Amino acid sequence: MTENIRLEIVTPAKNVVSEDAQIVMAPGVLGEFGVLVGHTPFLTALKTGIITYKDVDDKERFVFVNGGFAEALPDKVTILSESAERRSDIDLSRAEKAQERALKRLEEDKKGDIDFIRAKTALRRAINRISLAQTR
Repeated sequence: MTENIRLEIVTPAKNVVSEDAQIVMAPGVLGEFGVLVGHTPFLTALKTGIITYKDVDDKERFVFVNGGFAEALPDKVTILSESAERRSDIDLSRAEKAQERALKRLEEDKKGDIDFIRAKTALRRAINRISLAQTR
């Protein structure tokens, strides 16, 4: 039997995931990384993206994270993020509307009236959520 690692994904509002996993994959700012039980401890920043993990029943699970930080220990991975959603909790319609708003804001940026970085971040977040919600 394979040893498992504890995965905790936490936001300021709630604990999104608290379960054992065989492997955890995350979008680090320096590239995607994977953690198995016994991993060397480290701390890293995350970019907006998808946490993928394989649960104890060998089923692949997905969670959207809006950036944050990951701490890997030999027996536990803790993800701290401003916001996070399991794939099943993503409201596709809401994400599509957010994408439309972000695209509209970027189009309006030609006038120089908006915060370009904020609009690009909102667009990246919407695209990731839509992509995850449509993956079944």
